[in-house]
Amino acid sequence: MKEFFVQKQSIVRKIWGSGDTVLLIFAGASAEFALNKTVDWLYFTGRLPADPIGRLFSTVRYAQEIVFAEHSSALAAIDKITAIHKGVEASRGARIPDAAYLDVLFMLIGYSIRSFELLERRLHEKEKEEIFDVFYRVGARMGLAGLPVNYRDWELMRAEYLELNLVRSSFTRDLYGKYRGSLGSFRYRILIQAQTLLVPVRVRKLLSLPPVPLLYPVLLFYKGTRFLQVDRLFKTLLLPAKYKAEIAGLDIRFD
Repeated sequence: MKEFFVQKQSIVRKIWGSGDTVLLIFAGASAEFALNKTVDWLYFTGRLPADPIGRLFSTVRYAQEIVFAEHSSALAAIDKITAIHKGVEASRGARIPDAAYLDVLFMLIGYSIRSFELLERRLHEKEKEEIFDVFYRVGARMGLAGLPVNYRDWELMRAEYLELNLVRSSFTRDLYGKYRGSLGSFRYRILIQAQTLLVPVRVRKLLSLPPVPLLYPVLLFYKGTRFLQVDRLFKTLLLPAKYKAEIAGLDIRFD
C-alpha cells in the first residue's frame, strides 16, 4: 500500500487542491513577504522582483508536490528545496537564518487556515493541528531549529513573529511596485482588497491597507455561484493571460 506524506482524507489536501484557496494563500503571503526582515534573501537571485507572479506559481508547484506526493517523493522534493537554498547561500557567502524559513512556514500555516475559513467554513482544532503537522514535518526534514512542537505553540510564536519580525522598508515599496507592474492597475486593486480580507491587523496597518474590504460582497457572490463552474473564468480575470497554463493547474483532483 502506498504511503503518502499527507493522508488522502486530510483537510490539507482539500485546501491545497483548490485553486481558489491557493490563490488566497498567496495573496496573503505576498503581503507578508514584502514586510519580512529577511526579504533581501528573496531579492538576491533576482527571481522574485523580476517575476513575482511566476515565483508564486513556482512555490505553489513545490507545495502541491509535497502535499500530494507519496512519502518518499515528498521527502525528495523537500530535500531539493533545501539544496536550492544551500546553493543560494554558497553564492552569497552567508547562511539563510532559520528564522527566514520559519517565517515562510508560519505564513503557509496561517494563510492555509485563514483562506479556507474565508472561502468555506470554520476549521476544527483537529484540522488546524493537521495543517500545522504537515508544515512542521517539512521544517523538521529541512533541519530547522526552533520549530514549535504543536499548534498551540505555533499560535504563540506566530503572534510574537508578527510583532517583532515585520518592517516596512524600501523592499516593501519596491515589491509592491513589482506587483502592480505584473498585474496591472485593475488586478492590483483586487490583490489589495484580497489582502485586506486576509491579513492580520498588524500586517494591514504596516502596509496601510484599506480598513474596509470592499471585495467582501464580491466574494460572497463568487461563493454563491461556484456551482455554475465559473471559477476558471474568475481566475482568468484575476491573473494575466500569460499564466493561463499555471491557472489551469491550480486545481488538483484526488481520490
